[in-house]
This record gives sequence, structure tokens and C-alpha cells, in this order.
Amino acid sequence: MEKLIQITSGRGPLECQWVTAKVLKVLLEEIKNNKIEYEIIHRENGDENLTLKSVTLLLKAKELNTFLKTWLGSICWTGKSTFRKLHKRSNWFIGVFELEGLEKINFSEKDIQFQTTRSQGSGGQNVNKVNTAVRAIHGPTGESVFAQDSRSQLENKKLAIIRLKEKVAGIYIKQLEKRMQDTWNNHLQVQRGNPVRTFSGTDFKKNHQDKSFKKQRNDLKKELKNEKNDLN
Repeated sequence: MEKLIQITSGRGPLECQWVTAKVLKVLLEEIKNNKIEYEIIHRENGDENLTLKSVTLLLKAKELNTFLKTWLGSICWTGKSTFRKLHKRSNWFIGVFELEGLEKINFSEKDIQFQTTRSQGSGGQNVNKVNTAVRAIHGPTGESVFAQDSRSQLENKKLAIIRLKEKVAGIYIKQLEKRMQDTWNNHLQVQRGNPVRTFSGTDFKKNHQDKSFKKQRNDLKKELKNEKNDLN
């Protein structure tokens, strides 16, 4: 099973970009602990060091749905701005979404058409007389690249394949960015008041509900003690 996950600050301010970087760190720790394979396929750095506007990850595991249930949605960080100390806002939201509904472009060398031609520019007699330059065309997308770096047609063919693969991947990433923006606009605003996870403080601790009722028992003991003192 493969899943594409987008962590994004959306149109949020610099504080949200800081939260995005922090969330990525926590998510990667849990991914490793759960022995999930991952690859960061795209990232957009934030406006300051150690911040991120968005990052896209490809996750691979036999079963991912249970793991992702605890992550997909809006994430809230509660704390004072690390960049604007006098800012009154204390809740900052970012989004974690699954990018779906996209048909991934399967890159295969069988879909490439090659054309050879003479290299252009300086390089000696061999460059001008022998068809060493290579143009590679990807049939499904129509994208093409040109390679004439080497005097060897075989080497230029290898370079053309690498460049074409990167170019086709770039198209896919742009599609992901478009879907990410659409997802942010359509869903995050609705879920802003219902985060799936909440962190707090500059140490980015995860908030959790204490189910042991120890705090409640201690509070009751204090009340009883105070009442006894008042009676005395």
C-alpha cells in the first residue's frame, strides 16, 4: 500500500510554517517507530530557517489506514508566537492531508521516442559530422529533453532519460501542489476547530487526556482537607 501525504501551512503565517516543520519531525519519528517506509518527494522551505511551507511524503506499508487516522486533518499548536512575542494569538493550525484522486504518471522507457541529430556548437570534427545528440520524447505527456553533453550517443541517451524522468516527475509534483491547495481551501477551514492532534509549548509536547483520574482525586483530597480546617 502506498499513500501520498501532504503537510501544509496553507496560507498561514510564519508561525504555521514553524509548526509544519515541527509536525514533520514528530511524524517521521512515528513513521520510523512503526517501520513504515517513506520518501520525501517534495518540500517547500519557509520564509525563515527551520520552517516549512509544505512537504509531501510517499508512505509505503502493508497497512496505513489505522496509522493515518491519527494524523489526517488539522493539527493545532497552542503557544505564544516564537517570532512575534507580543502577538495575542495562541492557537495555530496547519493541515495534514492524503493526496488522492490523481493518476500517477508511470514512467517507462518503453514510452520514450528517441531522435538523433548532430550536436551544435564547438567540439571538433566529431561533433559536427556524427549524430551524437539525442532528443527524448515521453509519449504519454509529450514532454521532451535534449542532450548533447557527450560525444557518445549512448551517454547522451542515458542523460536524456534521466532528465526526462525528472521533467515528468515535475509535472506530477505540480498536480500534487494543485490538489494540496484545493484540499486546504475546501477542508481545513471547516476542521479548524476540531484538530486531530494538539501540541503545546516550544518543546512541542503532545497534549493528552489524563484518564487515570489521579488529578481529580488529588483535588478532592485538597477540598476535604480545607473543609476540615475550616471546621476546626
